[in-house]
Amino acid sequence: MAIRAAGSPAFVPAANADLRERLLLVVLYVTMLASSIAVIEPSPHDFLMGVLALACVIAGVHFERRLLALFVLLLAWNAGGFLSLLNVPTGDKAVQYTATSLYLSLAAVIFGCLLAEHTMPRLVTLRTAYVLTAVLTALLGICGYFNAFPHAHDWFAPGDRALGGFKDPNVFGPFLIWPTLILLERMIVRHVRALDVALLGVLLLGIFLCFSRGAWFHLAVSTVVVIALAFLAAPTPAARMRIFAATAVTLAVLAALLALALSFDIIAAMFNERFHLINSYDVGEGGRFRLQELALAAMLQFPNGMGPFEFSRVYGLQQHNVYLQAFMVYGWIGGMSYLLILASTIMVGLRNVLVPTPWQPYLIAAFGAFIGEVLEGFVIDTDHWRHFFLLLGMIWGLSAATYRHLRRQPAALPQRRMGQGSVAQESMAHVG
Repeated sequence: MAIRAAGSPAFVPAANADLRERLLLVVLYVTMLASSIAVIEPSPHDFLMGVLALACVIAGVHFERRLLALFVLLLAWNAGGFLSLLNVPTGDKAVQYTATSLYLSLAAVIFGCLLAEHTMPRLVTLRTAYVLTAVLTALLGICGYFNAFPHAHDWFAPGDRALGGFKDPNVFGPFLIWPTLILLERMIVRHVRALDVALLGVLLLGIFLCFSRGAWFHLAVSTVVVIALAFLAAPTPAARMRIFAATAVTLAVLAALLALALSFDIIAAMFNERFHLINSYDVGEGGRFRLQELALAAMLQFPNGMGPFEFSRVYGLQQHNVYLQAFMVYGWIGGMSYLLILASTIMVGLRNVLVPTPWQPYLIAAFGAFIGEVLEGFVIDTDHWRHFFLLLGMIWGLSAATYRHLRRQPAALPQRRMGQGSVAQESMAHVG
């Protein structure tokens, strides 16, 4: 390859492009670093997403046509939300809610387009910032739970449940799951490093101390999915045996740590209170299940939806089910669109998650976290969780990148789909 002089015409555009890409990576890093600050609305992350969108334009990020289906479905989901506003008697909070849905949809598309090209540098930047901010907010939650400094309990663990920089422990816990899966997958598939063990310990303790049944269930499901996919994607029997052995050791260690944690009376008391399939607030006339029955009946009465906050205004509480929420707030158009968004994302992920690429471990972790979040949606409203839309964009963007990756090397396609060959080794080198 010829080396051009610094003053040549061809060198200047290349240098400018490199500068724009570096600017994009810096903005992406800062945006992800702020994603754990969610105690105010709008959050710093929301403002920074606008800066990230501008940085994408400057860096020449293109709209990825393979995200068109996602874009159309998100558009239909939001159209249903705007139609439902006609049923809302007074509007400021409802309009803000609908605008937030639109913003989060655009954020998913931005992340998808961002990761569809120049994938590894951008993905590594995103991962580094996400793991760091997740560990920091988990540490705040842990410090709050144990009241490690003055007012720590009031700020970061009110109600004896860790929530870090979030307003709700039920959102704090799931936010920590994708970085937890990234570290766990690396440990059971490739190598165990002391730093990874320490970071994973902090994240798992944060998830445990949030005392969210949904988050615990989410983590369990996502971990099973990730381990199963990692096992299927392993290129050799020896690699599969390593995964099996590492998983067994990890489960034994976690069981021992759980037993140690439960030896503290205050933790054991909260765990026994929370660790029930059905609690007192789930049943009865004003319980979760009764409210979901009422929401199901109301869904049939309002094909255009009741609109944001209308169900809680009429019945006193939320129904805590994102699928009922999709129909209650976004109408039948929005509800069906939401179900199609989930189904199509799962299909796209399944088609690409076992293809060996440098970013395959990240896609496996994103897909596992997404499956857990889809199931957790039966017991909580996830339609405004920022990390949910990040996972959505990540799965579509990395799947688009996988399609491009395969097109560049069509001759080796059958070998790749069997999980063999140099691409699997390349993947390990990039992620390790």
